[in-house]
Amino acid sequence: MCGRFALTHTPELVEAALGAPVEAFPPRYNIAPTQPIMVVASSGPRPAGSNLPDRHALLVRWGFIPDWVKDVKAFPLLINARSETAATKASFRAAMRHRRVLIPVSGFYEWKGTGSKGAQPYWIRPRDGGIVAFGGLMETYAEPGGSEIDTAAILTTAANSQIASIHARMPVVVRPEHYARWLDCVRSEPRDVADILEPVEPDFFEAIPISDKVNKVANIGPDIQDRVEIAAKPQPPKKPESRQFDLF
Repeated sequence: MCGRFALTHTPELVEAALGAPVEAFPPRYNIAPTQPIMVVASSGPRPAGSNLPDRHALLVRWGFIPDWVKDVKAFPLLINARSETAATKASFRAAMRHRRVLIPVSGFYEWKGTGSKGAQPYWIRPRDGGIVAFGGLMETYAEPGGSEIDTAAILTTAANSQIASIHARMPVVVRPEHYARWLDCVRSEPRDVADILEPVEPDFFEAIPISDKVNKVANIGPDIQDRVEIAAKPQPPKKPESRQFDLF
């Protein structure tokens, strides 16, 4: 799954990487569910000779709300969508067909269970330090009062062999060469983008152990990404060697 992530690259780098104009924004080190996140969507068919961009960026709520929901307070918070079932599940089926988006990130956080001591958090970032685009789904929810809210979820897939040692799931990474096909919901149906949903190669990310500062949403400084040393597991004492045959 993906429950926290960061976007610390500059707006200029995000714009260049995803091909969509973006407004200025500060670095965000601890983005949590229900907060606004940036997504990039297709601008749809453009008139011949138009200078308008093919893609646009917008802020949405991280927490997907299907358009058929009657009571938002009684509906669970959907921050992730399983890529294997998104095309058929009622909550995500329409968005998977018509409203696929890219979610720019600098990296994400994941927790590895450590038994009675809780969980060890990791800062997981691309080894080359570049911007990553997660596959996402968007839905505009019309509230009973008439107002509308744009919402989104991050698609997840089975973890690759590296991330699997931390968690069984990981976000879907859309590579730059697949941006156009992923965003083209007119010509590309879910079956046409199924290959994009595969986990990235094991050496794409690096996982850095960090402190539990990231657990608190109020902690938003860069220090939450500082590496910490993980204490080695204590080794059981060796059994004393038998001296049974010392006289022989």
